[in-house]
Amino acid sequence: MNQRALIAAAAASLLSTLLISAPAAAQEKEKCYGISVAGQNDCANLSGTHSCAGQAKVGTDVNEWKYVAKGTCASMKGMTAEAAKEKAKMMMDKKG
Repeated sequence: MNQRALIAAAAASLLSTLLISAPAAAQEKEKCYGISVAGQNDCANLSGTHSCAGQAKVGTDVNEWKYVAKGTCASMKGMTAEAAKEKAKMMMDKKG
């Protein structure tokens, strides 16, 4: 392959990568608590029992969260961080 064709192929590849990833980068995300499936949370939970993605033990745990498109959490029956903290506190008060 000659140098001009190699540069053109590299430029086309870079351009297609940028076009594909641009919409995802432009979309705003928010944390949505209480909707993640077991093992599919996005990061550390509210209660501090783990600090990594994919470590949720049960689904729909109020302490676990996933990133969702901004404005869609409520329609998924999810909660903001503040609401999740309040619900977790209420659940702990009932146990104790």
